[in-house]
Amino acid sequence: MATRLLLGELTQAYAQRSGVALQIESVGGVDAAKRVMADEVFDIVVLASDAIDKLIAAGKAVAGSRVDLVHSGVAVAVKAGAPVPDIATEDALRQALLAARNISYSTGPSGVALARLFERWGLAEQLRERTVIPPPGVPVGSLVSSGAVELGLQQLSELLHVDGITLVGPLPAAIQITTTFSAAICSSCQHPQAAQAAIAFLASGDTAEAKRRQGMDPA
Repeated sequence: MATRLLLGELTQAYAQRSGVALQIESVGGVDAAKRVMADEVFDIVVLASDAIDKLIAAGKAVAGSRVDLVHSGVAVAVKAGAPVPDIATEDALRQALLAARNISYSTGPSGVALARLFERWGLAEQLRERTVIPPPGVPVGSLVSSGAVELGLQQLSELLHVDGITLVGPLPAAIQITTTFSAAICSSCQHPQAAQAAIAFLASGDTAEAKRRQGMDPA
């Protein structure tokens, strides 16, 4: 879901440029990987790079077709109008998380990395008790904007366009969690040449401005 808005924008640009229309279906990363593993027919899959590598190893994506598209970092948000905590340092973020009534973070790759960070801090159990797991398809930002969650952590690209929240900022550089999202050709692909051309565009320098505008860095 972190790449949903970006892919929507880039596929429109590609259609205007090439005359080739791409139909994008954006779902959670776990669901996307399961559907490709189940041999559902897709031409291209876009997921975190490690998930792409697993699909390639399983023979569900074409070996050698992986192309990295963007690097995406995690940011912190609170409800609009709420006090903005200090998260400038690792210790400040830790204190902000402990002080929050409850927190929520993605179940995707960044969430897994956050859970490891909490374990390293020795706070895994303490923070687990106050963590609200977002239901499938429900963005963390929407839980923050509704007031159901006091402090939300998610990919910056997924928080940028959510109404009713204040972006506190990115995680401190020392503990920033960066996910690389990549594209690959599915083994079920029915249009391999067209898929290769589309991926080449998605990775091209012509897309850099859109990627930055959506809160990510070109890979």
